[in-house]
Amino acid sequence: MPQPALLAHDLVRDLGGRRVLDGVCLTVSPGHRIGLIGENGVGKSTLLRVLAGADEPESGSVSRPADLGHLHQEMPYDAGSTVAAVLDGALREAREDLAELDRLGAELARVPDDDPGHRKLLDAYGSRLERAQDRESWDADRRAALVLDGLGLGGIGHDRALGSLSGGQRGRLALAALLVRRPSALLLDEPTNHLDDAAAAFLEQQVRELPGVVVAASHDRAFLDAVCTDLFDLDPAVEGPVRYGGNYSAYLGEKRAERERWERRYAEEQEEWEGLRQAAGVSAHRVAPDRGRTDNEKMGYGHRAGRVQNQISRRVRNAARRLEELERVRVTEPPRPLRFAAETLVAGAETEIRAKAKAEADVEADVEAVVEGGAAEERAEPLVSLRNVRVPGRLALDALEVSAADRLLVTGGNGVGKSTLLAVLAGRLTGSMAEGVVHRQRGLTVGLLAQDTAFDRPERTARDTYALSLGAERAERTPLSSLGLLHARDLDTPVGRLSVGQRRRLALALLVARPPRLLLLDEPTNHLSPRLCDELEEALNGSAGGDRGGAFVVASHDRWLRRRWQGREIRLER
Repeated sequence: MPQPALLAHDLVRDLGGRRVLDGVCLTVSPGHRIGLIGENGVGKSTLLRVLAGADEPESGSVSRPADLGHLHQEMPYDAGSTVAAVLDGALREAREDLAELDRLGAELARVPDDDPGHRKLLDAYGSRLERAQDRESWDADRRAALVLDGLGLGGIGHDRALGSLSGGQRGRLALAALLVRRPSALLLDEPTNHLDDAAAAFLEQQVRELPGVVVAASHDRAFLDAVCTDLFDLDPAVEGPVRYGGNYSAYLGEKRAERERWERRYAEEQEEWEGLRQAAGVSAHRVAPDRGRTDNEKMGYGHRAGRVQNQISRRVRNAARRLEELERVRVTEPPRPLRFAAETLVAGAETEIRAKAKAEADVEADVEAVVEGGAAEERAEPLVSLRNVRVPGRLALDALEVSAADRLLVTGGNGVGKSTLLAVLAGRLTGSMAEGVVHRQRGLTVGLLAQDTAFDRPERTARDTYALSLGAERAERTPLSSLGLLHARDLDTPVGRLSVGQRRRLALALLVARPPRLLLLDEPTNHLSPRLCDELEEALNGSAGGDRGGAFVVASHDRWLRRRWQGREIRLER
């Protein structure tokens, strides 16, 4: 039985007085797996909901397969339900297929071949058989056990109530139910959330084997690279969303080529612009009516003057006309990619940046630095050294040194102490909270991007928080709007009304604009679009020991970041 396509035409959707989808068109044929990418808030989840029929657009139409499955970011089941009930629902269609085949088979055996109803029964049996084959209905129970095990749920009792499961387990169960069903169209919203490496790889294999339509909104670049046949970029563009053929690696190659073409066109236009302005200015000076004759012009001046003046006037007019044309169709300057400021902090008194900002501007930017009398001299000793550090129930580390140009990646499963290690390096866990020896180089400045970001003055806008924390001169040198971390509409929003992701972006912006000598980043790619993740990685790879002149330590689950890491790595174990 041919698999149906998913068709969306001219979708318009408004939310909260803002147009989120504006004339979006999308065609997904069976066998195609589309990745939705773009900044937070561009409408990825909204588009999935409209495609699924869970949300109605203001205008436009959607043609969807009848057996469509939609993975929400929120758990779609009641907390009082059980694991068994969820699995029964996932297996219902396969069991119905088999039961109906048994019934039709019995009917065919009973009805003679020459009976008028035999042909109709035979067609119904053939149609149901094709559907059962597409769903692999005979293998459904075995597949259910395989999927549960692959997603790390094999040890959970089927009598468990959903309310007793963790948020991650409930999300994985909802995903498992869809994989067991194998619908003709599968819509996934951040499907790799709550998955470890093995479970994510299992999901990728399962999705690649689906014969129907797949549309997935994801920030996981490794998933987009392993699964997608096309990417649909919802970031604003002149002609609307852009579809790119290929996986994430192919998309990156095309975006790099686009950027190079843009930069080349801009540079060529600037060169022409400067040449025209110079030509117009010099020519205008030469054609000035009050300009006196030079000595070598006096012979024959009157004879040639008129002709020369006319030629120069024509050049001035032509140059001016071309300048006007360039002004109308000028190429905008390509936005600067995310980069850390070239200089590191140099301090003069012992204090913390948080206390300094609070005293001067009463701003908490979740950026912490320890600064002791005078600038630190370059020494061979490490920036920070740890010996026999113990945080009961959270971290046990025998030794670690971070050098002046270190690029250190900290990996490991959930709960092994990655965030705790960063907190120890930052000096946030001391005294009775942590045991062991921690030595920091004199004059060391430390900045920590934590997973939980808070600001002391939630009523202040993001723009004011940034400016007051950095100081007017530094904030003007690196404007918040130039970093691309916050949308223009959010710059004047009080920080207390920003989302968790937006507050982290603001804290990251403060670190980018004023980088310390030791930068600690806890899951820095969380809440960032793939584009910003790529820019952040490039900024990190280009900064250690280079322009930024400092070290950084990154704790991350991000598979794409870890695969491409170029520095040192330590893995924490339980």
